[in-house]
Amino acid sequence: MTTLAQGVEGNSPILNISIFGAFVVITLIVVFRASRNTKTAADYYAAGRSFTGPQNGVAISGDYLSAASFLGIAGAIALNGYDGFLYSIGFLVAWLVALLLVAELLRNTGKYTMGDVLAFRMKQRPVRAAAATSTLVVSFFYLLAQMAGAGGLVALLLGITGAGGQAVVIAAVGIIMIVYVLVGGMKGTTWVQIIKAALLITGALAMTIWVLAQFGFNLSALLGGAVETGAANGGEALLNPGKAYGATETSKLDFISLALALVLGTAGLPHILMRFYTVPTAKEARRSVVWAIWLIGIFYLFTLVLGYGAGALVGPDAIKAAPGGANSAAPLLAQALGGPVLLGFIAAVAFATILAVVAGLTITASASFAHDIYANIIKKGQVDDKNAEVRVARITAVVIGAVAIVGGIVANGQNIAFLVALAFAVAASANLPTILYSLFWKRFNTSGALWSIYGGLAVCVLLIVFSPAVSGKASAMFPDADFAWFPLANPGIVSIPVAFVLGWLGTVIGGKADEKKYAEMEVRALTGAGAEKAVVH
Repeated sequence: MTTLAQGVEGNSPILNISIFGAFVVITLIVVFRASRNTKTAADYYAAGRSFTGPQNGVAISGDYLSAASFLGIAGAIALNGYDGFLYSIGFLVAWLVALLLVAELLRNTGKYTMGDVLAFRMKQRPVRAAAATSTLVVSFFYLLAQMAGAGGLVALLLGITGAGGQAVVIAAVGIIMIVYVLVGGMKGTTWVQIIKAALLITGALAMTIWVLAQFGFNLSALLGGAVETGAANGGEALLNPGKAYGATETSKLDFISLALALVLGTAGLPHILMRFYTVPTAKEARRSVVWAIWLIGIFYLFTLVLGYGAGALVGPDAIKAAPGGANSAAPLLAQALGGPVLLGFIAAVAFATILAVVAGLTITASASFAHDIYANIIKKGQVDDKNAEVRVARITAVVIGAVAIVGGIVANGQNIAFLVALAFAVAASANLPTILYSLFWKRFNTSGALWSIYGGLAVCVLLIVFSPAVSGKASAMFPDADFAWFPLANPGIVSIPVAFVLGWLGTVIGGKADEKKYAEMEVRALTGAGAEKAVVH
C-alpha cells in the first residue's frame, strides 16, 4: 500500500515539494519567454542557431550530466568503490572521441539530425528511415533511466513505498517534460539545461567541500571512513578493482563491454549530436565541446568524493535499504550533511536534472521523426505548410512522453547509471559505425549504412533482451522470469564490432558509392565551405 510517510528520518516532504515546485515554476517562465521567437523549424529544432559556444557547452554538460551521473554514479561508488568510479572515467573519456571525430564535422555537414548527415551522400528515404529508427530506440533506452531515477528519488523524498504511488510520480515528471518540449522547443530546453547545469555543479561542489570538511580535507581519511563504515560488506574491496566486475571471468568481460559502450557511445548519442546544430559555426561547436569537457570533468571528480562520502557517512546498508536503492546515495548524503534543507535542495537539483535531460531527449526524438520521416520521407521534402513539420514534432513529443512514462514505470528500481550504459551500447552499435564510415570512408554506400544501423541496432537490442539485465537475476527488470541466455549485462563488446563488420560487408556487397558526393561532403566537413548555405532555410 502506498504511504506518504517520512521517507528519511527528519525529512520534510512539504519542503522538498516546495523547492522542486519553485524550480518548475521558474523554468516554465523561462521556457515561455524563450518560446516567443519559436516560429520556424530552425527555431524549434536548433534554437535558431543563436547560442554561443560557451552557452552551448554549459547546455551540453546539462544534457550529459543526467540522473545517471549524479544519482547512479554516486550510488555505484558508494557500494562498489573503485569499480563504480569507472563509470565516471568512461563517460568523461568518451568526450575525447566526440571532440576529435564528430563534433565539428557533423556541424559542417548536417542540418538538424543525424539523418541529414547520412543522407548527404546516400539514398535519402531508406537512410533517413534507418537514422530515425535508431534515434528513437536510443532515446527510449535513455529515457528509461531518467524516469526510473524520478521514481526512486520521489519515493525517497516523500516516503512513497508502493509501486502505484511511484508510477504516479513518474507520470507527473513525464507530463512536465512534455510541456517543456511543446512550448519551448530547443531554445527553451537549452535554457533549462543551462540553469540545471549551473545548479547541479554548484550543488555538487558545495556537497564535495562539505564532505571533505568532515574529514579535515584529507582524501585518505575519507577513503578510510568509507572502508570502516562498509567493513561488513567487504570494506577494503572499495579501494581496489574488482568488487563489481572482478569475481568471475564473465564479470571481467562484462567490464570491458561496459567500457567500450561508455567510451564509444557518446559520439553516437542523438540528443548530444543535435546540440552541435544550435551554434552558428563549426568553431563554436568545437568551443562547445571544450567547455563541456571541462565542466563534465570537474563534476566527475566531485562524484568520487560524493560516492565515498555516502559510503562513509551513510553506509552501504542504509543506501541499499532506502527507496530507490543505490540511486538514493546522494540524497541520503545531503540529508546526513545538512538535514532537510540541503536534502530538499539536492533533491530539487536531481529532479531538475531528470526533467532537463528527458526534455532534451524528447525534442531530439520528435525532431528526428518529424524532419526525417514526415518531411523527407512521407512528404519527400515538399512540406507546403511551414508550421506542419513543427506540429508533427509536437505531436510526436506527446507520444514519446507517454511511451517513456510506461517504460519508466517498468524500469523503476534499476541502477540508472547501468541503464544509461545500455543506451550508450545501443548508440555505439547503431549510430557510431555509420557516422564514422560516412564521414571518413569513400566507398561507403547506402547498403552499408542500412546494414550497419539496422544490424547493429538489432544485435544490440536482442542481446539486451536476453541478458541478465532483463531477466534471470533478482536485480533484473523482470526478476521472476528467466530467458537470459546471453551472459553479459552490457552487449557492447559483441554488438559494436558486429555493427562495424556489417557496415563493411554491406558496402562491399552493395553498389558503387557516389564518389563525387563524398568529395563534396569531405570538403564541407573539413573546411565548413558551403555549410551555412546547407543549414539555413
